[in-house]
Amino acid sequence: MRAIGLMSGTSLDGMDAALIETDGEHIAHHGPAQTLPFDATTKALLQSAVDDALNWQFTGAPPDSFAPAAEALAKVAQNAVEAVMAAAGLGQKDIDLVGFHGQTVLHTPPVNGAPGKTCQIGDAQALANALGIAVVHNFREDDMAAGGHGAPLAPAYHRALAADLPKPVMILNLGGVGNLTWLGEGDQILAFDTGPGNGPLDAWVQENGAGEMDRDGKIAARGQVDEARIASLLKADFFALKPPKSVDRWDFDASVVNGMKLEDGAATLSAFCAQSVARALDWLPQRPRSILVCGGGRHNPVLMRHLAEAIGMPVAPVEDQGWRGDALEAEAFGFLAVRHMRALPLSWPGTTGVGTPICGGKLVKPQ
Repeated sequence: MRAIGLMSGTSLDGMDAALIETDGEHIAHHGPAQTLPFDATTKALLQSAVDDALNWQFTGAPPDSFAPAAEALAKVAQNAVEAVMAAAGLGQKDIDLVGFHGQTVLHTPPVNGAPGKTCQIGDAQALANALGIAVVHNFREDDMAAGGHGAPLAPAYHRALAADLPKPVMILNLGGVGNLTWLGEGDQILAFDTGPGNGPLDAWVQENGAGEMDRDGKIAARGQVDEARIASLLKADFFALKPPKSVDRWDFDASVVNGMKLEDGAATLSAFCAQSVARALDWLPQRPRSILVCGGGRHNPVLMRHLAEAIGMPVAPVEDQGWRGDALEAEAFGFLAVRHMRALPLSWPGTTGVGTPICGGKLVKPQ
């Protein structure tokens, strides 16, 4: 099938879209990919929904901010799909399916037998109607309803990408949060969130009026790491939890470096992210032979240096294998959409902690 996957991460910077041809098990072809940045209005609508969602988990009806944010996100998604189709020279009848992740506004993992809660907003029906193409969305709900964490979901795609690589291999995604996929021989797979990714660092830079992110790590490069503070932060309960496990983007935020200078806070947050990943490796069945990094964090040379030092082995961007790091998560949701159509699992006990393999997602057709 020919599918276009869509992903907008917790950094709220834009919508990634990518074309993939796959049977849900093997990858036949990668087509064009595009990133559409959110304009100020859309970003503000999404941020409002995220802010309101923090209170919504303790109340009843979804907040009023969800509907306009979902509508705006669907419009950006439509534009992104159309941009990819134009780049590929394809029309609506040439695309079988769209995989629409939606925008995560809340993710509360299950704790001590209590069910978790996850919410990805985005008007999938409006998107299907506008495009005239069937859309698979709501990828996480079924997994969480069955007792899983609903995250991470990209490991199914990582396994297909890494099919021919020497094992064990680890794929590390550094977005708003960090998560890893460990692939061993045969069907061995373990995946879980490692803790903070770029989210707290981005927020720290923004709160200090120094831009949207620590581009190229230039701010952190001028700072000093507070090792004592990191040691204290690593005592959080999350790091002692056995995987599979997941975190919300806001479980670790910029407040952990409050009172520090801009540069020192950036350096400390970068090192904290790296130390979180290093701590996560203690849970793996075997040390990986290689570590490949995707997500925005791979663009930050200071963070990549901290990672290599903390882990004690080289790390490399996924581009070293010819993969497209900026498009990888969008590709993953195109791949997962096809797996949904073939009733193949999207998650397993080793990836989300669900009791049995689950095929998630919901299909909507154009009306």
